[in-house]
Order: sequence, then C-alpha cells, then structure tokens
Amino acid sequence: MKKKYTMVIVARNLFDGVTNQASEGYLCINGSRIVKKGSGVPDEDTIQNAERVLYFADEFVMPGITDTHTFFTGYAVIHVGADVSEVTDNEMGLRVLKAYETKKNPSGALLGHGWNPEKWKQGEGEKLLEEAYPEKPVILFAADRSGCIMNRKAKEIYQFTSETCYPESYYRIMREYLNDRDFIEKEFSNYMDMMNSRGVTTVKEMGFDDFYGFTDFLKEMETSKDLHLRTFFMSQPVGEKMNLEYARNMRKLFTGDKVRFSGFNRMTDGTIAAYKGDLKKPYENEDFTCSMQVPYDEIEADVLAADAEDFRWTLHAQGDGAVGKIAGIFDKCQKVDGKLKNKHALTDMEFTDPRDLEKLGEMGATAELYFQIMSLDPGEVLLENIKNTIGFERGKYYWNRRKMQDSGITLSGATDLPLLITSIPESIYYSCGGYMDGIDDPFQKENTITVAELLKAWTIGGQMNIGMSDKLGTLEEGKLADIAVFDQNLLEIDPGQAKEAKVVMTIMDGNIVYTNRG
Repeated sequence: MKKKYTMVIVARNLFDGVTNQASEGYLCINGSRIVKKGSGVPDEDTIQNAERVLYFADEFVMPGITDTHTFFTGYAVIHVGADVSEVTDNEMGLRVLKAYETKKNPSGALLGHGWNPEKWKQGEGEKLLEEAYPEKPVILFAADRSGCIMNRKAKEIYQFTSETCYPESYYRIMREYLNDRDFIEKEFSNYMDMMNSRGVTTVKEMGFDDFYGFTDFLKEMETSKDLHLRTFFMSQPVGEKMNLEYARNMRKLFTGDKVRFSGFNRMTDGTIAAYKGDLKKPYENEDFTCSMQVPYDEIEADVLAADAEDFRWTLHAQGDGAVGKIAGIFDKCQKVDGKLKNKHALTDMEFTDPRDLEKLGEMGATAELYFQIMSLDPGEVLLENIKNTIGFERGKYYWNRRKMQDSGITLSGATDLPLLITSIPESIYYSCGGYMDGIDDPFQKENTITVAELLKAWTIGGQMNIGMSDKLGTLEEGKLADIAVFDQNLLEIDPGQAKEAKVVMTIMDGNIVYTNRG
C-alpha cells in the first residue's frame, strides 16, 4: 500500500521562518513539497503513513539557506588546471606542469592552482614560465586567491597582469575552463556538495556577460536528478555592455524552480579601506570623496532600461555616497503602491547614511549583506581602517544592519563566495554578537540584528530577493521542502560560541542531499 507521505520530520526545535521562535512540531512531505505542518507531536496515523520518519531532539530545523551573491566561476579557479600547491622550486614546478600538459594537452592557456608564494617565490616562478613556455600562455592562481603568476604570452593574450588578477580581469579565460566538461562537471558537483554541507539549497550566481557557455551546462542540469542546488544566475557586464537580448532569451529558456535568470549585477564604488568607496564627505585628512570615477549616468541608464522590461539589478556599493546615489536611481524605477515593482538590490552597504536607508526601506529595496565580512581581517586592523578613513564619529554608521532592518529594507544573506564561504554560525557571531576577531568587546552592538532576523535574512529574505518567496524561504504547507538542520538551537546559543554549531542535514526538494548524522 502506497504511503501518504514520503517523509515526516518531527522536531522539538522547528523554526518555520514565519515567526521569530522555534517550537515543537512536525512537517509532512510528499515528493518535493510540504503538504502538512503541525504543532506538537504527530499522531500515530501520520507516522504510519510515512515512508520515512526523521526525529530531531536537540537539533534545530529551519528553512534551507539562500546565498544571494556567489561566484562559482571564482570558486572553480581555486581548483583549475595543474595542482602546484606543493611546488617549492622551478625544477619541481616544471615537472608538475609538464606532467599535466602531457595528460590534458590543453588547447588554450596552461592553467594551474594552489600557487603558494611562501613556498615558490614569484620571481623564480615567472622566470620558469618565460623560459619553458615562451609561446604558450601560462597562468597559475594563488591558493589564497590573492593573485597569480603568469608569463608574458598570457598577459599579451588575456590583457591582465599578476597585479590585476581578479575575476573582473580574468573573465577572458572563463570560456576555456567553463567549457572544459570533464573539469566543470566534477567541479560543480563538488561545489553543490560543499554548499549543501553548509545548509545552502539556493544560490544567486554572478555570471559575467553571457556566462561564456555555462548556461548550456545549466540547461542540461536543470532536469537532472544530479542538480541539488537551486541556481539563479545574473549577468554582470564586464567584457561587453548590458545585453537585454541575452536577458530576454535566458528568461524564456529557464522557467522552472531550479534554474532561472535573475537579472544584472555590477560594481559601483570600491572598498573604503582602499579609499575607493564613494563618500558624501571627504576622507579623514584628505580632500577627496573617492579615488575612482564611478559612471553613475551609465549605471542609471542601464538600470532604467532593464527595469522597463522587468529585469532586476543588483548594485554593489560600500560608501554612503554610492548608497545615496543608488537610492536616487532606484527611486526612478517602476513602482506599485510606492514599492519597487522589480526587487532591485544593493550589495555590501558597508557604510551608510540612515536617511538613505529609510528611503530605500520606503521603496521596498533589498540588501545583500556580507554578514561574515568582519572575518577577513583581525579586529584591530578593521578598527584602524575605520579610524584612518572616515573616523569613529562617522564610523558609528558602519555595518548598520539594525537601521536597515528597522527601515523596512528586505535583508538577505550573501558572501561574495569565494571571498567568504557561507556560514550561519559565523554570521551569528559577527552580525548578531557584533564580535571582531581578537577583540573581546562587541563592536557597536546597537547596529546588530537578532538571530531570528538573521535567519530570516538567510532564508525568506533571500527568496524574496530572487522572487521565489511564494515557493521557498519558509516551512509552510504547499512550499517546496528545502530544509537545513543544525546540531543545536541557534536561537538559544550564545553568539560568542555560535561558531561551534554545525549542519547535520540538508534537504532539497524533499531529498536528503547532505547528512553527517549517521
């Protein structure tokens, strides 16, 4: 006799993402959907009608996590080509590269990963590449993603250098490695596994230009049982201008719940620490507000043109000047009942003016926030950067997530992966606890948000960002069964100890895609 439910989950700590509490309850799943949700303990008939029953006592059951700003293309570079991580000298380096070249015979550039400048000095490595490969481009990416070493031929062909070796420059080689099917199938599978192990069931991927053929692979994966990470992708114009025709084609091509086109993305200003953040008032002891020119007129034209065809834009902004100008651009977009018709978003929002946050909240804008960003540097370095660039008086508006939340902005979680790797425990430590590494006292605790608010940002907030909140983001009847389970109650954990929490199970579309529960 066929069972009524394919799975029943019984939990003492069930956080549905609708309320701010966790309570005892259960979920009945049939196929990919939650068909029944109840409080307390299910009756015997429910248990008997389940093909599988999962019991969670001390664990914490919540909606699947959505990371709204990731770069699989950047993650893949960490593993592309020859593994030179153990190379310590030129003799060994040549041996490793020749062995890889003989085995793979790459038609384009000879690529490698794992280069460690502490083991293999840059000058020596570059000398080898020039002597051994005078006519073949060679690029070896650093293990810490800080740069690369390359020969003159590579610089000539791909038009970037060791000093400008970041995705917005090396997009020119992406077509080569994104269409290496043997590499990309394994790499994307590993990527999905890694994200699932973090409780992630949905990502919003940043794809440069037309994604250089990777959408062909996504189309093949769309209906495959091997796809266990919802992939909503954006186009970031880098090598060419915004392409609305491409966007129209992608919107028609992907219409399911697992892969979709999600609009456009681009940088505006840069980091405040590097004096590239666009400020409203000059930097401390300086007479300028930004050391770079930001093409706001071009950005506005692109945003309005895309908005007219109901495509979303995400703009990366760090300084209060950039955030204010973007608020002005968004204010010119289509609205319904005073709210943005299309869910335009700002990414990062490091330093903001509270007045602009109120304006963005009133129009229903979205924020993609790096809740783990403080992990990149020791606390003393972060504080020194704030003091030197904008001073502590203005610095009180740094990472002001509390004001964003209170202003009505939709918060969503992001990482800029591989800059950061998605971690809810780390997010709680830094953005709810307000901690910095190496400093005991929280930094501006008044700017932090609650754990419940953070969890909603990583779940329903993310799904609102990508336009899927009617199907995902909360644990409710009728919604798709994307679920993350942690080993302890995240709502009761001391934020200072939150990093110790671990994911024990991830469910996507009603299927267990990760478990370390045994």
